[in-house]
Amino acid sequence: MTLGTGKQIYDSGCAACHGPLGKGHSQSLVGFERPSTFPDFSDCSTSTPEPDSQWRAIITNGGPARGFSAIMPSFKDQLTQEQIGKVIDYLRSLCTDKSWPRGNLNLPRPLITEKAFPENEAVITGAFDGHGTAAMKALWEKRIGASGMIEAIVPYVFTQDNGTRSSAFGDVALGYKQELFHSIEKGSILSVGGEVSAPTGDKTLGTGGESAVFELFAAYGQILPADSFLQVQAGVELPTNRDAVSRAWYLRTAIGKTFSADGGFGRRWSPMVEVIADRDLVSGASTNWDVALEIQIPISKRMHILGNVGYRIPVNNTADRPKQVMFYLLWDFPDGSLTEGW
Repeated sequence: MTLGTGKQIYDSGCAACHGPLGKGHSQSLVGFERPSTFPDFSDCSTSTPEPDSQWRAIITNGGPARGFSAIMPSFKDQLTQEQIGKVIDYLRSLCTDKSWPRGNLNLPRPLITEKAFPENEAVITGAFDGHGTAAMKALWEKRIGASGMIEAIVPYVFTQDNGTRSSAFGDVALGYKQELFHSIEKGSILSVGGEVSAPTGDKTLGTGGESAVFELFAAYGQILPADSFLQVQAGVELPTNRDAVSRAWYLRTAIGKTFSADGGFGRRWSPMVEVIADRDLVSGASTNWDVALEIQIPISKRMHILGNVGYRIPVNNTADRPKQVMFYLLWDFPDGSLTEGW
């Protein structure tokens, strides 16, 4: 049999386990106990979020290369990389609903700039400065259908005033993001979103509580050559109590490049530079400019647990804006529990 197309290669080497339609054969036919991570390639919600590089690594080096079951063998001695690419293209075609953006557009998450890709993630973020102030946030992001995402944010802030340390919850927030456009051919994705924060913080401790704030934004991601990428977010913040909190606008940009270990099949590291601008919408206000240097690092072999560490540096108006060490820990929970994939 000539293995010239992705379907022919799939039918010859993959269908015995994964079934003719990518849904998997019944348990009685496959002859092994299927793990909980066994894929259904026709299920768009689970087959689209991962990038091609993840699938290529698993097909080439087998399931254990990414912390999955050893039931998935390595095909590096049976298939060329060109053939593996054809198989991946065929597998992608099994999700027939093209409203789901492909995982190649799921670019690395910056520390500050919002991604355009809708996510299923739990994230802990933090920022610390040299004045004894620290802010932590717990974020939960849940995808809704092909293109929507809801988000809940709970901040906790540590402050220091004249040697007195205090801590309290900040202003909790709820948000929604809607993907509007994506094109794997152009390498582009565009989303819009909104967020509302409630004044649940303690204004006497400086942790918020001044006003409810509505935020509206647009987010754009672009794949660039050589595993590079660009992400842009622009938005406005509109408080309900303008006597307490000023309206403001911001522009956030992240540019970076991903490096892969083990000849492109290993863990992926993504250094980035973010440029941040924000300005209060009041007469005479000036624009604040910051630069953040950071790197996203893989923690688990499956790369569903990631970290990022960076340093935010004010470029101007530095008197009341100290430098900050920032980080996040991210758990992409649909890919497995915190104890899996190591």
